[in-house]
Amino acid sequence: MQNKGFVSFVGAGPGDAGLLTVKALERLKKADVILYDRLVNPVLLEHCQPLAQLVYCGKLPERHLIRQESINELLVTYASEGKRVVRLKGGDPGVFGRVGEEAQALEPYHIPYEIIPGITSGIGAPLYAGIPVTYRNVSTSFAVVTGHNQTGTSTIDWQALANGVDTLAFYMGVKKLDEITSNLMIHGRSANQPVKVIQWGTLGKQRTVTGTLSTIVQKIKEEKVSNPAITLVGDVAGIGEGKISWFESQPLFNTHVLIARSSHHESRGAEQLRLLGADVFEYPRWQLKESEFPVSFNFSNVDQIQFETAEAVEWFFDWLFSLRFDMREIRADVYANTRTGIEALAKRGVQLSPRKWNPDRPSLILGQTEPVEVNLNHQFICTHQKKPYSQSNQTLLRLNDEERIEILVIPNAKSVESLVRGAKELGLTPEEWSSKVQVVCFGQASEAAAKKAGFSITHTLNDPSWDVLTDWLLEQKRSWTT
Repeated sequence: MQNKGFVSFVGAGPGDAGLLTVKALERLKKADVILYDRLVNPVLLEHCQPLAQLVYCGKLPERHLIRQESINELLVTYASEGKRVVRLKGGDPGVFGRVGEEAQALEPYHIPYEIIPGITSGIGAPLYAGIPVTYRNVSTSFAVVTGHNQTGTSTIDWQALANGVDTLAFYMGVKKLDEITSNLMIHGRSANQPVKVIQWGTLGKQRTVTGTLSTIVQKIKEEKVSNPAITLVGDVAGIGEGKISWFESQPLFNTHVLIARSSHHESRGAEQLRLLGADVFEYPRWQLKESEFPVSFNFSNVDQIQFETAEAVEWFFDWLFSLRFDMREIRADVYANTRTGIEALAKRGVQLSPRKWNPDRPSLILGQTEPVEVNLNHQFICTHQKKPYSQSNQTLLRLNDEERIEILVIPNAKSVESLVRGAKELGLTPEEWSSKVQVVCFGQASEAAAKKAGFSITHTLNDPSWDVLTDWLLEQKRSWTT
């Protein structure tokens, strides 16, 4: 009898990728198949294993890409094949997430499943707008309400809702906001009751519009607010009126940065920018595969050894161990081309040579890509093969569709290749892409490579470092807001 698979219904949270639970992250990393919704932050797909199959079940307003019945069938089909399936849903799967229907569809087939809660948008978005849904002496009750249902008709008991609950959170209610506000006022809610509409809550493109039951409809029309949005009604919505929330007041809030990657390491700068509120995506994610060890090597013929990457350092020492060779017998000078390579050598107790690299001396170079400047005295060993994860392309497409890319950062000349690949995935030339965004290069070599590929450069950092980039972005942000 064929083993049944397993289905994990996982809440992805309201948007901010950092709000994913530890348990949810574990399931994503091990999944064979992931069926994900439109409101799931595409950056979460970067946690998938390389061969994971991604199925987009996105539902756009008035246009369902995959019918609910088809989603149920896919869950049964993949699980019946013995696969680990993750059904990834925005917010919490138990709050307007149809998890009950989907779980019920598995039961006739005796397919085991679990449900992993997530932070629901009705709580997460208001908190990122600076509003707790309960507040002592202001709000002691809270209700979540859907702004639309499957039939398009309302089944809400407006009398009970208007008079029995302090704080109301309406999900996806922008289109019916006129009907919502009118019914609340007809059934006794004050026209002066504070209201907040939070669009794209917890993401870098979050927008908050404040008004009252009598004014909010006109205000969101003027601001052109649309779904996805949470509408918060109640006295708590007036807390801190006129103040910008802790989230939206971050120095780099609403700054969307794509950093081109040339290695599988996350850059120090990415985390530095995130801590200041920037929305950062590193493209692409790389998969490394170790090369096989040569069965023998004559180290006495080598005067210099140069490591191109930190991974090359680890590979080299594993190679020596396989050869049962003592590092102390190697008399060559040691060099490293990267900061991470230097740190990896230091952890092994190896110091770099104080002498300058001599291109005419017999040398061994270890890394992923053979350097351009080599001669007959150089031997190159490829320690790792590098391959981009296909998931990164789907993430890139979604971020582009959601207009969450506005600055391209090119840290080195090698990373230009990544952006050329990204432009191709978007159906754009480098010229077209850079006409829509700002392109920032680290130094002259990066600029030259980017221009050769067809990118138009907005700015080049003459002192290329993440700190200098951060300062430049902060200055740009100040100029945008003044």
